Amino acid sequence: MPPRYLPPRVKPEAPDPLDFGRAMSQHGVLARLGQQLALSQRHLATVSVALPGAMKRFVQAGTLDEQGWTLVADNAAIAAKLRHLQPTLLRLLHEEGLLLEGELRIRVRQS
Repeated sequence: MPPRYLPPRVKPEAPDPLDFGRAMSQHGVLARLGQQLALSQRHLATVSVALPGAMKRFVQAGTLDEQGWTLVADNAAIAAKLRHLQPTLLRLLHEEGLLLEGELRIRVRQS
């Protein structure tokens, strides 16, 4: 009996990879999340001018939703200082046209 040869295997072609930005913009839910993330970072950039120099690295932008925006502090001492600065931070956000409705929440990062 003669040897039986299989046809050569065809390698499946993978689609070209998308960069992160294009992938997010093509998916509705991810696009909205990306927009919320960018807006939350804009909020942080706006209020960071009121934060004392060394304090900036201990504060991060949190969630932005219909109820307001969250600032996340690395520890309770930073959160307490943010609460003292809260009226100033709200004023800065209002001047930039951000967070016109809703509250500014301050949370301590859970370890």
